Amino acid sequence: MRHILWIAGLFAGMSLLAQAQPSVPASQTPAASAAPTASGLAAIERQEIRAQLLPRRYTTIASEIGAKIVALPVAEGARFGAGQTLVSFDCSLQRAQLQKAQAELDGAEQTFTANQKLAELNVVGLLDLELSRAAVGKAKADVVGNQALISKCVVAAPFAGRIAEQKAREQQYVQPGQALLDIIDDSVLELEFLVPSRWLTWIRGGTRFSVVIDETGKTYPARFTRIGARVDPVSQSIKVAASIDGSYAELLAGMSGRISITPPANR
Repeated sequence: MRHILWIAGLFAGMSLLAQAQPSVPASQTPAASAAPTASGLAAIERQEIRAQLLPRRYTTIASEIGAKIVALPVAEGARFGAGQTLVSFDCSLQRAQLQKAQAELDGAEQTFTANQKLAELNVVGLLDLELSRAAVGKAKADVVGNQALISKCVVAAPFAGRIAEQKAREQQYVQPGQALLDIIDDSVLELEFLVPSRWLTWIRGGTRFSVVIDETGKTYPARFTRIGARVDPVSQSIKVAASIDGSYAELLAGMSGRISITPPANR
């Protein structure tokens, strides 16, 4: 009897031990966790990339002469057209120098004309005639040089755009090479960013995507326009450029956003 009771107790203990062991779901077994799901693969391929809006063209206007600024007709942030005057200098001294050079040219030409007539009469030698001819050439060069200097007294816009920053003020005397204005052409805003170099197998000019701009919180259509010429071997990335499709008044150069691009399924 005691033997039978001992066996019954043994079976009861084994039953309680089996109930205490937690069951392991099939999805948590090593074989199941080693294989990523379809959504996991998509997440691996999807890249969230930061990009910045840049103007299509931009430059810094610098002074080519030493003079005082008399007018900056376009205010900071305002728009201008191609060829419109952006800076005007006080060039009274340069104009006086041009008048002097012109007067010297007139005198040299008269001397040369007189020497030509005298040379026909053998009154002056060939050397005097050639020296007067050279004086005319020198005077003409001085006139042309001063005319070129006068042309620098007004700075015209090389393209249509906006004044990004004024670096000088009216009545300020500036030196040659001193920065005056930062100007941009924001008629087309471009995006520059880095993408994995393996994407070169499917990225093409004109490929479309969308970008969410942080400052506006809106999504805008865009398309690739240029692909860089060199791959960074360390990061295995390449620089690309894209343009915003359409014109949006709220977008400004310098804004940034997020680009989410999912490569084609077969890549």
